[in-house]
Amino acid sequence: MILPKEELINRVKWLYLNERIHAIVTFPAIIIYLLINHSVSDIFLLMYGLLVCTIILLQGQHYWKLKLFRLTARPIDQERNIRFFYKLKNINLILIGLIPVIFILQLYLSNWSVKGENLFAWAIFANIFAVLEHINYYHIQLMIDNKRDLEYLMKNKRFKTASLKKDLADNRF
Repeated sequence: MILPKEELINRVKWLYLNERIHAIVTFPAIIIYLLINHSVSDIFLLMYGLLVCTIILLQGQHYWKLKLFRLTARPIDQERNIRFFYKLKNINLILIGLIPVIFILQLYLSNWSVKGENLFAWAIFANIFAVLEHINYYHIQLMIDNKRDLEYLMKNKRFKTASLKKDLADNRF
């Protein structure tokens, strides 16, 4: 089912603002709180996961901004943005590939033990969340936040292809 244009614009606005708030307010606030209350050596893996999440959320908010511009007939540099997202996808893969190295570094900084003060469970969660955010944007849409997405999943027994992946494949926004 295709959304009416006004409804689609409102949805994309909501996605853009939501990702933007998390990328420039929520995650940085969490990072600042953690830095004030914990030693960097205790939260190194957690900080890394949060930073990777923030980087990917910034990509998401930029993507939704471009979609909003397209829907409201504002000009965008199509080719430049396509190249930009392909570069970001590769950067994400490098950052995700570094997670095991950062994990080992966190263990080293913690004298090879898992301690409560290094918020290890939260660190694992943040890094997994970063990987899932990358998948959500560049591969399959994992987020189901409305009735249409749920209906699609139930009917097709699979997740949708991520919008960014489709737009990159079609070389358009």
